Amino acid sequence: MSAEGITGTDEPIADEPVALTVTSSTREFAGRVWDIRRETFDIAGSSVTRDFVDHTGAVAVLAMDDDGRVLVIQQYRHPIRTRDWELPAGLLDLPGEDPLLAAQRELAEEVDLVAGTWNVLSDLMLTPGGSNEVIRVYLARDLSAADETFERTEEEAEIVSRWIPLEDAVDAVLERRVQNSILCIAVLAAHAARSRDWRSLGEPDAPWSQRDVVKA
Repeated sequence: MSAEGITGTDEPIADEPVALTVTSSTREFAGRVWDIRRETFDIAGSSVTRDFVDHTGAVAVLAMDDDGRVLVIQQYRHPIRTRDWELPAGLLDLPGEDPLLAAQRELAEEVDLVAGTWNVLSDLMLTPGGSNEVIRVYLARDLSAADETFERTEEEAEIVSRWIPLEDAVDAVLERRVQNSILCIAVLAAHAARSRDWRSLGEPDAPWSQRDVVKA
């Protein structure tokens, strides 16, 4: 196999934001939750047009108790016609909304919990070929019951919550019994982070540069 064009270096890999010239940007479809945007930009000497989902961004929470169990929820997702297992999560649908406050809100609203310790577990770009969606996943620990419970409607009215050992969640991912991308990445990231004594965790207010890029 030819290695032509492959760069050999010892430097760690990292995503690289690029400021290309965008010559036009229009909203082609305004949806109830997110929009479809069409942009034309210049790259490699050509003018290219692409349509993509213009997403608000979101947060998700992997809650872990003192016994090393993680909280997963099951709810119906219509595009895939499936009740999938996932994490408490929600959109950043308010301008300038603080992601940590949003994560704390979602944990309380979806599973009636609050946490005393918060860390950034992972930052994700789920479908960069067709969406500017970015998601920050938090690890929440030192858990306790929220002071109030919230009424859940629509799909959330049928949420099922379940505590499972982190190792069991890893098995479910590796055996392909669960396929929600945020859950899969968060579970594997938590398992790896725990093996490193949590040294890879970020501060709860760590900069989120990619969100700044896509919302510039």
